[in-house]
Amino acid sequence: MSTPFLKVERDGPVAVISFNRPDKLNAWAWGPTNELCEAADELRFDRSVRAVVLRGEGRAFCAGEDLKPDTDDVEERHPGRSGAEKTVIAYERATYLFERWAVVDQLPQPVIAAVHGYCLGAGLEIAMLADIRIAATDAIFALPQVTLGTQVVGGADLRMVSELGAARTKMLAMTGRRFGPEEAERWGLVQQVVEPDQLRDTAMALAHEIAANAPLAVQGVKRAVNSVAYRGFAEAARFEAMASSVLWSSDDVYEGFAAKARKEQASFEGK
Repeated sequence: MSTPFLKVERDGPVAVISFNRPDKLNAWAWGPTNELCEAADELRFDRSVRAVVLRGEGRAFCAGEDLKPDTDDVEERHPGRSGAEKTVIAYERATYLFERWAVVDQLPQPVIAAVHGYCLGAGLEIAMLADIRIAATDAIFALPQVTLGTQVVGGADLRMVSELGAARTKMLAMTGRRFGPEEAERWGLVQQVVEPDQLRDTAMALAHEIAANAPLAVQGVKRAVNSVAYRGFAEAARFEAMASSVLWSSDDVYEGFAAKARKEQASFEGK
């Protein structure tokens, strides 16, 4: 299977989903989201697939949302004739995103993310959908949404609470600061760090090791652990969708995107 944004290959019982926009560092948008979820829909019912690996072609796993650097037009991405309509549309989009991400997050097969290069914003959102994350020594992580005048929308911060704890998650999401693979491993966000040339082989070896075990038992482990780790997630997701939707009619978000286009620090006024 191959699409404009990703390709899906098979290595025995392991499916490999590769993000395939290397010229844009695998920047993310609605197109890649829909194609990833369509691939997950197919793999969900393929009993011959026992594990899934997520990876990126080129120099990055995913550098974040495709911000269209030639323009700072927030209106195009978040339309509405009034502040109220923008909020409603943004809420429906955020809710829809949670619904679509669920087909990846809740795949019966275990998912392993092999992360190299940039893993920013939407990239970290996607990595957090995986059950296990392996990072190369050149990986760079961040949730930079607050530097643009918005907040995390797809639940990466909610998932990180289970892995890193509430205070660590707040620090990273409130600052937007970047951090490396050693910190990510120490905090529990990634489970192994390897050299870049070993990343794919390491992820594939782990996927095949898991795939060699009884698939129904492996899937049972995933469901049982997730039932504890993500207890209360659905309610928190609805709150995050509502909280983030209000921000798309703020002045700060226009200032944030415009400053990003100018490669300058935004001056936020909280309105």
